[in-house]
Amino acid sequence: MHVTVLSTGGTIASTGGDDGASPTKRGSDLVSAVPELADYADIDVDQVAQIPSFEMDTATLESIGDRVRELDGDASVDAVVITHGTDTIEETAYYLDVAIRPATPVFLTGAQRRPDEYSPDGPSNLLTAFRAADAFDTHGHGGVFVAFNEAVHAARRVTKTHTSKLETFRSAGTGPVATVDRNGVAIHRTPRSESTHLPATSLAAAVYTVTSASGVTGELLEAAVERDADGLVVEGTGLGNTTKALGTAIRDAIGEGVPVVVTSRCLEGRTAPVYGGVGGGERLREYGAIFAGDLPAQKARIKLTLALAAFDDEAAIRRVFAN
Repeated sequence: MHVTVLSTGGTIASTGGDDGASPTKRGSDLVSAVPELADYADIDVDQVAQIPSFEMDTATLESIGDRVRELDGDASVDAVVITHGTDTIEETAYYLDVAIRPATPVFLTGAQRRPDEYSPDGPSNLLTAFRAADAFDTHGHGGVFVAFNEAVHAARRVTKTHTSKLETFRSAGTGPVATVDRNGVAIHRTPRSESTHLPATSLAAAVYTVTSASGVTGELLEAAVERDADGLVVEGTGLGNTTKALGTAIRDAIGEGVPVVVTSRCLEGRTAPVYGGVGGGERLREYGAIFAGDLPAQKARIKLTLALAAFDDEAAIRRVFAN
């Protein structure tokens, strides 16, 4: 098996310093620190970025996508492993799954503890990615996954749930695609893309996110519209509800032709237009809001951004979120 490792920085590559921790180790350093990786594959390493993932911008994300697309077209590459910071790893994974939809399996991994801290988890997570790549090789379905803490999650489902614990990543409602232990890789469902593919890679559209909470007004959403927002994502409460003031702003934004996608702050469950009132989900639906199902706000933002690049009409964008 031949694996290409794309290194982007993150905690897995960071060490402490006077100005705080920052990525100092290269991808080649990470690979050489885990000699067992050579038992599973021949390895190439590309350094495509060197940043903490909370600094991930659209240009870097698109460049990672370009590199994955190139590798996906290389018949000699059996899998791609991307080392990445955990803060936005799920967004990069989802972007790659939706926009690139690689036939070659792609595994993102990282660490919660730096290499210079006690019991760093980066080496184990990197080994998990390689073991999963080896096990998935016979399935031939491709897709993008996050390999972490001896579990492998589909990009569509995975989210970070704890700031520091090693078991931070969960796939609410479905569980991981596979788990890894001393006996090998246990595959729980067919490893493949679980996302809706969109024929676009550009993240140029201006899409803003606003979260509803007690007392939130519509000012931020109104300001986004004034700045010529191409789309809006509203992270609502419960089933997808907002304050009265925010509901009014949503109504006005949709009236001006700006698509608004409604998600929920809840970790599990789907949005549903049930409640009346100015900011209730049923009223938002009447205004023309699009409900995102169980897709969290950070992924709905990527999906809406790509949908705006792919389609010119509101009906097509609405259909994207029906899947």
